[in-house]
Amino acid sequence: MCMNAAPPDHRPEELLAAVIADLIGDVRHVAVGNASPIPATAALLARARGDLQGLGRPFVSLLQSRKHNFWTDGARELFDCAGQGRIDVFFLSGGQIDGQGNINLVSIGDPDHPAVRFPGSFGSAYLYYVVPKVILFRTEHSRRSLVPKVDFISAPGVSAPNVHRSGGPVALITNRCLFDFDKAKGRFRLASVHPGHSVDEVVEHTGFDFDRPADVPETAPPSPETLRLLREVVAPQLAETYPQFAARIFPLIRSSPRRRGPTTTDLST
Repeated sequence: MCMNAAPPDHRPEELLAAVIADLIGDVRHVAVGNASPIPATAALLARARGDLQGLGRPFVSLLQSRKHNFWTDGARELFDCAGQGRIDVFFLSGGQIDGQGNINLVSIGDPDHPAVRFPGSFGSAYLYYVVPKVILFRTEHSRRSLVPKVDFISAPGVSAPNVHRSGGPVALITNRCLFDFDKAKGRFRLASVHPGHSVDEVVEHTGFDFDRPADVPETAPPSPETLRLLREVVAPQLAETYPQFAARIFPLIRSSPRRRGPTTTDLST
């Protein structure tokens, strides 16, 4: 794989949002949980693309948004909607993610005396089972976060054959690469490596084993039209929910002094 020598004309967050929007595809409804600015950017990008095509979809629900959210009872309505089969795509992350797609949102080390505590599982296990397309997302690609086996399973990536499950992981995207998830094998496959990174680097910083083809492609950069949509259409919408993130990534957007933006972590559901 060749390394790009010229500086990119896009920010890393724009690349990740574009890749995730491609993964979302043509669906009815995308939901995004708390404190997930890059998945939210991708969801709004997918909708902007759908609007251009006259599809009127996907419908986007951002849990922290007043404008892009038809729920009035927060996560409880999100869970009800998912259980009724009315959410097609959701995003999950974890303090740890292993090679079987298991995620850990609880703790590291002895459960009685943990070395590290995470926010908690919340509804991750439930949503992992019922949402057809779950995209895993982690901006820190290291052996600390991508481990051989999670210390605690908040939500399992695979289930026994006799367990009914309509949902599960389809991919894992990080700041270094994109993995596909092979449900039949219950393991990840390296799909592409982002510009400026290499296969050797991905192997070095990944704690679990994964499959990979002989020739791993480079992740395609955002097209000029995608960048236009991100900067002209998505950014103003995103600023309502993530003003600080939008102002940092899209310089023309300024954070509102009347509202303090949320922390831009990716460990929530």
